[in-house]
Amino acid sequence: MLIKVYGSAVFGVEATTITVEVNIDKGIGYHLVGLPDNAIKESSYRIAAALKNNGYNLPVKKITINMAPADLRKEGSAYDLTLAIGILAASGQIKSDEVDKYLIMGELSLDGSLQPIKGGLPIAIKAKEEGFKGFFLPKQNVKEAAIVAGLDVYGVENVLEVIDFFEGKGTIEPTVINTRDEFYKTLDFPEFDFSEVRGQESIKRCMEIAAAGGHNIILIGPPGSGKTMIAKRLPSILPPMTLKEALETTKIHSVAGKVKDVGLMNQRPFRSPHHTASSVALVGGGSYPQPGEISLAHNGVLFLDELPEFKREVLEVMRQPLEDREVTISRAKFTITYPSSFMLVASMNPSPSGFFNDPDSPNTSSPHEMTRYLSKISGPLLDRIDIHIEVTPVPFDKLTEKRNGESSVEIRKRVTSAREIQSKRFEEIDHIHYNAQMSSKQIREHCALDDASLLLLKTAMERLNLSARAFDRILKVSRTIADLEGADVVGSGHIAEAIQYRSLDRDGWLG
Repeated sequence: MLIKVYGSAVFGVEATTITVEVNIDKGIGYHLVGLPDNAIKESSYRIAAALKNNGYNLPVKKITINMAPADLRKEGSAYDLTLAIGILAASGQIKSDEVDKYLIMGELSLDGSLQPIKGGLPIAIKAKEEGFKGFFLPKQNVKEAAIVAGLDVYGVENVLEVIDFFEGKGTIEPTVINTRDEFYKTLDFPEFDFSEVRGQESIKRCMEIAAAGGHNIILIGPPGSGKTMIAKRLPSILPPMTLKEALETTKIHSVAGKVKDVGLMNQRPFRSPHHTASSVALVGGGSYPQPGEISLAHNGVLFLDELPEFKREVLEVMRQPLEDREVTISRAKFTITYPSSFMLVASMNPSPSGFFNDPDSPNTSSPHEMTRYLSKISGPLLDRIDIHIEVTPVPFDKLTEKRNGESSVEIRKRVTSAREIQSKRFEEIDHIHYNAQMSSKQIREHCALDDASLLLLKTAMERLNLSARAFDRILKVSRTIADLEGADVVGSGHIAEAIQYRSLDRDGWLG
């Protein structure tokens, strides 16, 4: 008897429906075709044990299973439940008249219980697009999949629940989630708040500007000056995600298997990979391509602590994603694109000893060590970082202050207002949403300077020996400072402040 059941494969952040054809005939054997990987080939052992332990049997006949399209490689153990239901239906052990109306996915344990899968959300989106009546998947993934309205999503704990459903013996209620209610669930108080930061008012101001314009930023300072503490609080002042951004972010984390028992992600991600991370871990890929840290940080923040400690070749692979806001992974038989629109926040010591330019501590690094340390960061990478800021240690009297600083909620209000100005400014340009994304054309259009401002910028570039790459960055940051003040025109005051945020372009740093 021939039966068709349906599963799904995820490539990038999109799903493709897989037709599983199960045919049972006279003879003995188990034949699985259609480019399955080893995990799928091993499924017969898991399926046999799971069925046996729940009162059913793997037929002692010739079982032929084709996974179509046959030229598309299938990977992972998530097809266990699909294959098991197909075998039961084809052997007449359960009713088969409804199984082809549902998409079925799940990894089986030997006792018949289900383990979570990756990609529940994109699979559910595809199931709805293709008109399936419902979607069965492990209970741990049901919240992410139930975000999709108009599709019955069933979270199950054991293969028996699915069998009983098709046999009409039991009832499983589909999980219903109000997407907008999930989206508007926000934390009353962020986990990390700027009110907890003592002193560092100039650094807080700099982080506010970075958040308002979506600017990449690097913090340079000695150990213990608060670089990591400040960076961790940046997401708390970023504007709330839109519903579209929340869905995009949840989709990527779903593919990576990082949203178990979670519905819609409504908080901006903060990713902080260790400096030993490989280029594949950072940008994604592998034999079974998965999104990397830069895609998991999509619509959020990627924090690279101790930037010069990362391998130079690892940092260089970020250059294209920083420019294009997406990363493309090409292999011989396929090409996958992951979105990667994130804010880069990096931190570094000013020297190997950490105390260069610190008047209270001696610099024990030789000029050769300094050159080798700083040369790990290439000019092209720095060219994609708009703001460089020096962080100095907090004096004792500031550390012991009892008065709290300004809260993240208050700072976020100003940031959100500035972003709204930018959204209106770029509303007719699809790929530009905030100042950091401006091209040279938009910079000339929206950052026009009067004679006084031009003279100030020219003088600063000559006296501070600022590099040519600093010119556009200063104008972008100036535009953001003006937006925070609600000013229509970039003035000399905005230019003067922006010039302060190009430390690494000056002589004495990177040359």
